[in-house]
Amino acid sequence: MHRAAAHGYDGLELRAHPEEPLHPGSPRADRAAGLRTLTAAGVTALTVAGYAKVAAPGPDEPVLAEIRALVRLAADLEAPYVRVFPGGGEQSWRDADAHAVRRLLAAAPFAERHGVRILLETHDSHRTGTATARVLDRVAHPGAGALWDVLHTWLGSEPPAESSRALAAHLGYTQVKDVRSVDELTPLGLGGGVLPLGEAVALLPPGGWLCWEYEKRWYPGAAELPGQLARGREHLEALVAASRGERQAE
Repeated sequence: MHRAAAHGYDGLELRAHPEEPLHPGSPRADRAAGLRTLTAAGVTALTVAGYAKVAAPGPDEPVLAEIRALVRLAADLEAPYVRVFPGGGEQSWRDADAHAVRRLLAAAPFAERHGVRILLETHDSHRTGTATARVLDRVAHPGAGALWDVLHTWLGSEPPAESSRALAAHLGYTQVKDVRSVDELTPLGLGGGVLPLGEAVALLPPGGWLCWEYEKRWYPGAAELPGQLARGREHLEALVAASRGERQAE
């Protein structure tokens, strides 16, 4: 977090996995210490990035218990969002949607009471904005929304304009990244690949969070992140500035 602050980043997604310093099993003292450290660095805990799969087959209660634990952690860290995945697997889209809608309807009021919003990421079984919005349109609760991962909507062959239209009523914030091709997903520095980042950012409402997700954890061959942080920040600023210029010209 000190490295993020030093390079001008305002917030962090916190991966909520037991191998990380903070996760749903962390004791209250560790959570309080983590919040103090974030506050001292001037960095916001944007999201507790969990791995609950709301569309997965099976009983509801384990999924709901996982979500509630993520929400409590987010509330303790003063993070406005919790990230969840669809994880519908090989089910029909109707069955996967039904699971996701039922669970999000059950979890969203709990999240809202804690000042947290659950964001369903465009990912795996619901990688397009259209598929994600299909669930969220039925949930229709302020405690649930969408996280637009531009890589996954692109992998789903959905143009940014279509993703933006589908997610407009639900959008929490947007993740950007860059890759070389559909067949080579090792992360690159922003602007070094083929994703339509400029087009996507130009469609975002002003003032929202824009998050660079760099998945070296899953791609050991990717370049080390620290050396790219300054250049990544500059690219994000250029994308936002270009989008503002386009709006002023309209």
